Amino acid sequence: MCGDCGCSGENGSRRLAVERDLLAANAGAAAANRAFFAERGILALNLVSSPGSGKTSILERTIAEFAGTVPVAVIEGDQQTANDAERIERAGARAVQVNTGSGCHLDARMVADAVAGLDPAPGSVVFIENVGNLVCPAMFDLGEAAKVAIVSVTEGEDKPEKYPYMFRAASLCLINKTDLLPHLDCDPARLRQSGLAVNPGLEFIELNAKTGQGFSSWLDWIGRERRRVAG
Repeated sequence: MCGDCGCSGENGSRRLAVERDLLAANAGAAAANRAFFAERGILALNLVSSPGSGKTSILERTIAEFAGTVPVAVIEGDQQTANDAERIERAGARAVQVNTGSGCHLDARMVADAVAGLDPAPGSVVFIENVGNLVCPAMFDLGEAAKVAIVSVTEGEDKPEKYPYMFRAASLCLINKTDLLPHLDCDPARLRQSGLAVNPGLEFIELNAKTGQGFSSWLDWIGRERRRVAG
């Protein structure tokens, strides 16, 4: 079994029953999280990607851009270590590390426990950096306002076709590490086409966490989402 999500090789009614039970329990916790965020005008974003896409680097630069203007808190999901939470705190934001052990995703209960420890300020942005995995996190609602899928140009153009459930669930796709494009056979236009084939409403932003290219569009998108959740 892949952690606790029920996505094992077992077939038939037993597997379906396990998945139904897990998702039903998660849905209740997600609804409670969503109500908590809504009551406080908090924008919660679930960042999902393969390992190594640059999620933490994007967060570090985002925290720096928001310094003194937007309160930010981060929930860090990894199977082991507190490395990313330490990086986030050095960047200037409060963070809680959630280690899932053999688990391949965060669930809504884990997020609820982490939020209780963070106690994010009203009107803040809570980033949930999910475990690096483009499969299981697509199934689990965390109570977030939106899923943001991150793809680095080193991963190629066909990730949305290979992992359609994730890109169908996402509202925005960040195409990261664009500084490497001159050295790769990757066309962002074809990546966009791949994403739109599975989700015609998917938005895209090309950015670079090192140079800051594209970050104004990313910050504008966050600002728009903050206004939306504020009503």
